[in-house]
Amino acid sequence: MADQPRRPRTLGNARTEAEAAFKKVTTKVAVVPPKQNVAPGIKQQVTLRIDQDVLEHFQAGGPGWQDRINDALRKAVGK
Repeated sequence: MADQPRRPRTLGNARTEAEAAFKKVTTKVAVVPPKQNVAPGIKQQVTLRIDQDVLEHFQAGGPGWQDRINDALRKAVGK
């Protein structure tokens, strides 16, 4: 048994290199979804909690209360 040839050192490295190469080609790269361009005037539906008295104030003006809230928010942010 002592006369058996030793395995070359490169076999262990070859396996490691092969595994690393396989991992490179099989690993999926996470792709960041492209940022959506928001065109002016397009509205997005959201859920918003507003105090009852504030909601009643805007609804008292009749239809268009959501647009009035939007206008008030625009003024608040300086646009």
